[in-house]
Amino acid sequence: MSVAFAKEESAETASETILPDRIISSHPNLVTASGLKALEAALDTARTAYEAAQAIEDVNERRRRSAGPLRDVRYFSERMRTAQLQYPPSSNSVVVFGSTVTYSRGDGQKQTYRIVGEDEADPKSGTISYVSPVARALMGKAVGGVATVNGRELEVLSIA
Repeated sequence: MSVAFAKEESAETASETILPDRIISSHPNLVTASGLKALEAALDTARTAYEAAQAIEDVNERRRRSAGPLRDVRYFSERMRTAQLQYPPSSNSVVVFGSTVTYSRGDGQKQTYRIVGEDEADPKSGTISYVSPVARALMGKAVGGVATVNGRELEVLSIA
């Protein structure tokens, strides 16, 4: 292999292994107990993947395989460091972080979501981030309370 080819491959590999950091939210890192466990599991998974990549003999392949897990280790380490565990709500009188709220939309459809931290939010699984427009609008409302999001009225039907 010529030296020129080796340098070209190294430059290509270097560009593949310098991944930008995942964006860290500027909001407080509020988490539920299950969210904290999920962060711990994600950090463990990233560390395991990084350690496995470090065992690869070929330096270029090792760099390629290490880039993603290393970025994830940095991200999840920071999220663990800044996590602020929030305990379950002590009352269901108003919507707060950790509440499961059912509301009706202006079109008559009902939706139910649990309000959680940013990293554990997954609307398809029934959770939304506490910084989402819907959660922000509903927080502090009691059953029967009405909030408006993007011109739509949301009426709180139940809080658990």
